[in-house]
Amino acid sequence: MRYFEELPLAAQTAYAQLLDAALSADHLRSVADLPGSFARKTVKARAYWYYQYTEPSGKLRQVYVGPDNAAVRNLIGRLDQQGVAQSLIPLSRSALALGCTPVFPRQLKVVARLAEYGFFRAGGVLVGTHAFLAYGNMLGLRWGDSSQTQDIDFAHAGKRVSLALPSNIEVKTHGAIESLQMGFLPVSGLSGKSGATYLNPKEPEFRLDFLTVSHRKGEEIFTHPQLHVPLQPLKFMEFSLENVQQAVLFNSVGAVLVNVPHPARYALHKLLVYGEREGSFAAKTGKDLHQAASLLAYYREHGKLDIDEAWTDLLSRGKGWVRRAGQAVNALDRFYPDLQAGTWLAMPG
Repeated sequence: MRYFEELPLAAQTAYAQLLDAALSADHLRSVADLPGSFARKTVKARAYWYYQYTEPSGKLRQVYVGPDNAAVRNLIGRLDQQGVAQSLIPLSRSALALGCTPVFPRQLKVVARLAEYGFFRAGGVLVGTHAFLAYGNMLGLRWGDSSQTQDIDFAHAGKRVSLALPSNIEVKTHGAIESLQMGFLPVSGLSGKSGATYLNPKEPEFRLDFLTVSHRKGEEIFTHPQLHVPLQPLKFMEFSLENVQQAVLFNSVGAVLVNVPHPARYALHKLLVYGEREGSFAAKTGKDLHQAASLLAYYREHGKLDIDEAWTDLLSRGKGWVRRAGQAVNALDRFYPDLQAGTWLAMPG
């Protein structure tokens, strides 16, 4: 089965240039004129960079810069350069012309507005199919099945502050959605309270879902006090919110920097979700399994170290996690036998 094809080197270079420019535009434009300093912090054994500054009121603020990698360190080293922020449109169009995968305009409009309001700086993470599409450009690939969905999924660690990208930014998420004037309305639950989903009644397939980590069985939706939006707890979500990465979503009219799960953790999280949903939601489970299979096919060809590390972590989390993962691995062997997932995703015992 053809899961992906490699993008030309020119396309991979164009995306790398776009990511570097997006990092500069998003961060240096925001902090270069603020008195403060960069700080490196370790969260869950992962290193991240922040810019700390003091408001006129005396309140200390932090702006998330990114994970500790070469691109971010290079960004920090150029803080004193002027004119770093530049239009991303020419670079976006170049990446598109060379074969990178764009996002539909109205989806990008929604994501960009949330970014403008600080959703991603406050620890928000783009998950779901749009994250999967971003992985193609990140990894230098064009997915064999590049179908896009209308819904957009966002996540935040919520009460699990140890998993969040530490920040004390307050974000008017509901206000950001209203400002789009795209007809999105919050869906009310049985209690009459607003749920964690927004949709346009005229286009119910175009929806925004806000997710978070589940602490206990039957946990209810809660409104995050800093994000000002309800979050729906989802099992196993914490697995995807560790070792968060940065990516660029773009099309011919613009680009936006977002947080996404690490692709290896995203793939294994999809296996867990498949094991949880198996027997129902056939369309969703099929998509979950296909995305996991596509990413696993990439790692099989390009080195399994990231998968092995995440798999070991998954298996250490308890019997329920192991059982669901095992169900999904069996399904991979049935539907994607060429992957031979059962031979290198070893189950305990």
